[in-house]
This record gives sequence, C-alpha cells and structure tokens, in this order.
Amino acid sequence: MIHIIDYGMGNLRSVEKGFQKVGADVKICTTPEEIRHADHLVLPGVGAFRDAMAHLRDGDFVEPILEHVESGRPFLGICLGLQLLFDVSYEDGEYKGLGIIPGEVVRFKETPGLKIPHMGWNQLNDVRPDNPILKDIPSDAWFYFVHSYHVVPSDAAVVASKTEHGENVVAMAWKNNVHAAQFHPEKSQDHGLHLLKNFAAI
Repeated sequence: MIHIIDYGMGNLRSVEKGFQKVGADVKICTTPEEIRHADHLVLPGVGAFRDAMAHLRDGDFVEPILEHVESGRPFLGICLGLQLLFDVSYEDGEYKGLGIIPGEVVRFKETPGLKIPHMGWNQLNDVRPDNPILKDIPSDAWFYFVHSYHVVPSDAAVVASKTEHGENVVAMAWKNNVHAAQFHPEKSQDHGLHLLKNFAAI
C-alpha cells in the first residue's frame, strides 16, 4: 500500500494516478495517525518551502514522518518533498526543514541565458547503479523538472543522480530507506512510472 501525505501543498492526484497506473494500491493520508500506520510513505510537494513546512507542523505531520523514516520503512520525496528533507532552505529567507538529510536548499546561480525556474525535460548523470528505484531504467533517461532551488547535501554519498542546468545539480538523493527526486516521476512518462513501480516493489 502506498500512502501519500496530503498537507495542502502536493500534486496529490497526479502522484496517486501514477502509482495506480503501475498497479499499486494507494491511500491519501490526511491525519498523523494514518501516517503512523503507513507502509510506503510518499511526500509530494509544489510551492514554497516555508509554507510547506508550516503546513506540516500545523498538521502535526512532522513527528510521524520522522518516526516512519526512523523505522526503516520505504519513503519517497518528490520535488519540494525532496527539499523538505534537508536541514535548511534559503528560499525567500532562511527556514528549517525536516533535517532527515544533512544539507541545504539554495537558488540556482544567476547566469546569463539561464532560465529560472528550471522547467522541462533533462537527462540524469552520475547515476548510482545500485539505486533500487532506478532498476531497469536507462542511465541517460529523461525526466521532467520544475524548480528554482536545488539541494546541496553535506555528504556526497547521498547523491543518487545529478542533472545539468547551468551547473551539475542533485536530481536524486538516497539515504538508507529514504529516496527522493527533484523531478516529477508522475509527469515523466514511462521512465517515471517505472520509477514509481520500483519504489512500490521495495
């Protein structure tokens, strides 16, 4: 069973439909108690880091998310859901994140000719071949990105893949049972759906 957290900031229906397309059973979580009983937990996200953390705190979701991660059960963060896993974001100020993965969230460097936000299809590079949610997906596969900020982990060992947009930035992070993607697998056609299928199979 895939449990998707509804905290008011995620593209829930797209993610839900993506998992359903690959044959997974899906439940939308709207309470802390539902999160505590989750098997595979997904944190989607679209919007501002500050607002997302405020919604997670107001809904009393932070503690059960941390408990889920600590338990070793599978976890997937998508887009903003990746960024929220980090210690701090500098999006329109300085805001504390969940602190699950050490590091920070920073804006793309202003570069002549570089469009911000980064929006569109990009290939992955520096892909870790042992990543279970990328099983049977080509190392040069294309995925759909929409973001103005990117993560900078303190430990390079958590980087599961990167992508190029003016600079080589993290596309995926992986720490034990925690998987996260800056791109939107639910909007990335066959390769994205295969990633969701792989996660559901863990």
